[in-house]
Amino acid sequence: MRLPRVLNRIEPARFLKFCLVGLSGVAANEGLFYTLTRFLGVYDLISLAVSTEASILSNFVLNELWTFRDKAGSAMGILRRMLKYQAICVGGLVISYGIYLLFTRIFQVYDLLSLLFGIIGATVWNYCMSLMWAWKGGK
Repeated sequence: MRLPRVLNRIEPARFLKFCLVGLSGVAANEGLFYTLTRFLGVYDLISLAVSTEASILSNFVLNELWTFRDKAGSAMGILRRMLKYQAICVGGLVISYGIYLLFTRIFQVYDLLSLLFGIIGATVWNYCMSLMWAWKGGK
């Protein structure tokens, strides 16, 4: 049985960097979500969208500067890469929302834990698509 081409291209060191960047995004996402829902009383799905976008932007910057630095290309292409990354993360957001709703609404799991499950589910999608599309090729 053959693996999909993208799985053959996963570089363990780069994936580890991507996951470390993702951990900082998890902290930003969970922290902002907690602040919005607990202290400001913002509805959980709105808080989820805002906190997710904040983590997407911080993750893009860190991935650009560290994880995919060798593939980033020119500074002129940064906006194009950011838009591609945003588009990729829409898929991750759908995955994250779906898992969050499944666990909170159906299985009655604590919301912060459900959010973490959603983030983990979106990580593989975001990495593979980032490697294949947003930072494809390099220079």
